[in-house]
Amino acid sequence: MIFKRVFMIAAVAVFFASCSDDDDNGIVDNLPLGAYDNGVLILNQGNFGQDNSSISFLSNDFATFQNNSFLAVNPTKVLGNTGQDIGFYNDLAFVVLNASNKIEIINRFTLEYVATIDSGLDNPRFIAFANGKGYITNWGDAGVTTDDYVAVLNLTDYLVSASISVVEGPERIIENNGKLYVAHQGGYGYGNTISVINSTSNTVTNTITVGDVPNSLQIENGSLYVMSGGRAAWTGIETIGKLSKINLETESVTSSIDFAVGNHASNLYIADNSIFYTQDSDVFKMSLTASSLPTTSLFSTVGQGVYGVYSFAVENNKIYVGDAADYNSNGKVYIYTNTGTLENEYTVGVIPAGFYFN
Repeated sequence: MIFKRVFMIAAVAVFFASCSDDDDNGIVDNLPLGAYDNGVLILNQGNFGQDNSSISFLSNDFATFQNNSFLAVNPTKVLGNTGQDIGFYNDLAFVVLNASNKIEIINRFTLEYVATIDSGLDNPRFIAFANGKGYITNWGDAGVTTDDYVAVLNLTDYLVSASISVVEGPERIIENNGKLYVAHQGGYGYGNTISVINSTSNTVTNTITVGDVPNSLQIENGSLYVMSGGRAAWTGIETIGKLSKINLETESVTSSIDFAVGNHASNLYIADNSIFYTQDSDVFKMSLTASSLPTTSLFSTVGQGVYGVYSFAVENNKIYVGDAADYNSNGKVYIYTNTGTLENEYTVGVIPAGFYFN
């Protein structure tokens, strides 16, 4: 499982990105913007083992772009090691730092520091909210299969008040009507289930079997869609990928579509009654009601040198692609029209891990 620098700079330094033909168009320096609403926060994971996670900001109209926005607002604060996820709750953003074993709470619109949660977490991964509480998936010791759990966070005092034991490798988590759905992608092993958690009792009430290695979740029209990538060929026990649809009333799989052997999809996203996903460098689109997979991709990102889409989102008829490049130096973000025409590109921090629309 691949884990998803804070730079000290002079006040006049400018962070570079390419945006259309003018590399300086819309780029601001490392001074606080004052407000970070009406745009997208890009969480940059950073290098595992280094405190160089960062947040970049891009306005919805693409007129303003800034790297190291958290540092700009909080010059004495270090965001942390291995930024994994951001969850929004009211006017707060909860930034999960995997290797730091903490969550930094900031104002989602100003990025000003609010508080730190650094107890009750052990290898935290992703966060969701239900019934006035936060829920964080934790691997525990990645080499142990029996210590994984979901931490329950009190949103009044920011203390972990309980933990819910779950099977190995809890990753993505999503909420619907007071229930949490947890994808067990697997720690160093391989998972194939979704745990259902009741946020009133904080107990696991059901387990739903899907395809191997479920990597992304989306809820639409009363159904939970799960993309399972399948086990890769290099594991020696390759399995096929699968797109599953789960009825949330019955908590049962109502349909599934198998991928061909060797096709391992990820980054499921639903927008405008369409399903988007990625496979290697290609972006695919299909109808929400389709019973078979598309035979050709919507477009390829190979022209931008992307050889495996790392992060992905669709918003306001734009497609956002995060490229981790060599997983060591600064990554890139590419923005396309909904038909696949490249419109903008930006250099961001190390390993752009996710897009969070404010």
